[in-house]
Amino acid sequence: MAGYVIAFDFGEVRIGVAGGSQELGIATPLATITGNSNEDKFAAIGKLIAEWRPSQLVVGLPSHLDGTEHALSRLARTFANRLHGRFNLPVALVDERLTSVEAEGMLSAAQTFGKKRKAALDQVAAMQILQAWFDQPVK
Repeated sequence: MAGYVIAFDFGEVRIGVAGGSQELGIATPLATITGNSNEDKFAAIGKLIAEWRPSQLVVGLPSHLDGTEHALSRLARTFANRLHGRFNLPVALVDERLTSVEAEGMLSAAQTFGKKRKAALDQVAAMQILQAWFDQPVK
């Protein structure tokens, strides 16, 4: 089913968010979510979902370079399960190895530094996760 897709770069402090239409297959940064509690974060996610009305959600799954999972992998899976449970939308997991490195490179190329860079990093990482999902041959 074609439509809008929202992707998340999950972190315990910040969650980067990107979106894009399946028809175009181009990801763009949307927001960085922070909050004092999970409820605050899910309320902000709920607002984005109400605004963009996605047909699919994507969550980056962190792992070590050799592909083995680490502590944040379990938390990202739990986050993905909660998204599905709360918003009743399909959620895909995407290998996010090196997306932060790619995001750092993109921000350096764009001459984005300091506070501006920190604010954009999670969104650009989410954009990389979504672009990887768009670029997969089979969904």
